[in-house]
Amino acid sequence: MASAELRDELNCSICLSLYTDPVSLRCGHNFCRSCIVQVLDTQDGAGGYSCPDCRAEYLKRPALEKNRKLGNIVERFLSTQPDMEETGIFCTYCDSPAPAVRTCLQCEASFCEKHLSRHSKSSEHTLVEPTVTLEERKCSTHREVLKYYCPVDNACICVSCWVAGDHKGHDVELLDVASEKGKEKLRSVIEKLKSEREEAGRKVQKLKHHGREQEEKSSALTERVTGLFTDLRKKLDNVEKRILGEISRQKGEVSVSVCDLVRQVELHKEELTEKMNQLEGLCNITDPLTFLQEDITSGDISDGSCDVISDVRDVQCLDEGIVSQMVHRGLGHFADDLIDMKIKRQFSVMEKSDILLDIDTASNNIIISQDLRSASYTATSQNRPDGPKRFRFDQVFSSRSFSSGRHYWEVDVSQAEKWLIGAAGESLERKLVDNESYIGYNEKSWAVYVNNSFRACHNNIHKKLVSDSPVRVVGIYLDYEAGRLSFYQLSDSIRHLHTFTTTFTEPLYAGAYIFDNGIRFIG
Repeated sequence: MASAELRDELNCSICLSLYTDPVSLRCGHNFCRSCIVQVLDTQDGAGGYSCPDCRAEYLKRPALEKNRKLGNIVERFLSTQPDMEETGIFCTYCDSPAPAVRTCLQCEASFCEKHLSRHSKSSEHTLVEPTVTLEERKCSTHREVLKYYCPVDNACICVSCWVAGDHKGHDVELLDVASEKGKEKLRSVIEKLKSEREEAGRKVQKLKHHGREQEEKSSALTERVTGLFTDLRKKLDNVEKRILGEISRQKGEVSVSVCDLVRQVELHKEELTEKMNQLEGLCNITDPLTFLQEDITSGDISDGSCDVISDVRDVQCLDEGIVSQMVHRGLGHFADDLIDMKIKRQFSVMEKSDILLDIDTASNNIIISQDLRSASYTATSQNRPDGPKRFRFDQVFSSRSFSSGRHYWEVDVSQAEKWLIGAAGESLERKLVDNESYIGYNEKSWAVYVNNSFRACHNNIHKKLVSDSPVRVVGIYLDYEAGRLSFYQLSDSIRHLHTFTTTFTEPLYAGAYIFDNGIRFIG
């Protein structure tokens, strides 16, 4: 019993036989080297590897550590069991247990090498791998060896079943032929399952990659939000300090004014007391002659109450209007900063569209740079062949169009005193003799331009724009489905210039009208 238990401990869980050249994985499980190598080979391309026993996962193919101690134990065990092979089935005719090498289904006996040489060579005696389950290999009806397979009934049968039994007349196959066909089908299924497993492995890797991406985005977003609110708190603190400082300043001025007025009123009060005492002394004179001889009318006996009232009305008060104005202006700048931050974040994560100019649309007085990003005016005709796409006037379109989605591009206009940029529909007329084909001068195009004035234009309706500084770089944002085309002035701060709102019904091209100096689409 102890020997059998030890043998179980020394069996590879893959081949169920004694370990051969045992190796270990990091998880601690052991396998025959050839067995685990075959398993790992089948896991190649699945996006990861795992232990057949505990399913421990490895991103890379795990290293195999030779388990010398376990190999030595297997060798000692075999040396103490010289008569026992892996099957555990012994020769029927040996007096002492000898491992069987074959079993005869006809004789219902197992043979070692010695007794097998004496066994009948008749075809009726079917030899198989050593086994003890002989009854399972015989027909339950005729007690004959099962030699054939009937595909009609999916059953293993003997000769009598085929010749005279229930399977008479059926097309049957030898067991080994039928077995090989069955294995072939299983192999195709295994290949399909292997492909599905590899696809599942790829999906697992994609999901894990997606999870890592979301974690990274979460960390980055947390950092951005934290930074945003830190900056907002600083700005709010600065606004609060300025307003509280103004309140404190006004409070100091009011306090000084009130103190001065208090001193003035107290002096006036003392003067009034002195006059009261003087008048009360006159009132106490009992002799009429003496009273009347006092020149009471020549003295300054005014009560002074009007001066006091005037002083109280003139006292300085806190100017709540200035404080309220500072609050509104401070929060107004704060809101502008928020919008500016929002736009900056929007532009920072937005992929810039790569705008290249279509030379087939450029008029003959426009020079297109070799990299197809810059356009400038020339008085010398370029003598390009005319075509349906070419503009008669000094305009040019991009080579790519936008018919869906969100897109953003930038245009450098710093070298041009006059410029006009925007977007136009594919069906914009190219050959009209008047300005109806100009970008912005019709219902199929939208533009912002500088030409003696700074304006936005659509369908020949012009709206004046204002900028605190020269416009050098313009950012253009298109949201096709929302029907929005927005223009921004790009500098240290991003300022919104104008947004057109409409419903786009055809592909849009980036476009420009070229004056004396050129413009450049920034890649």
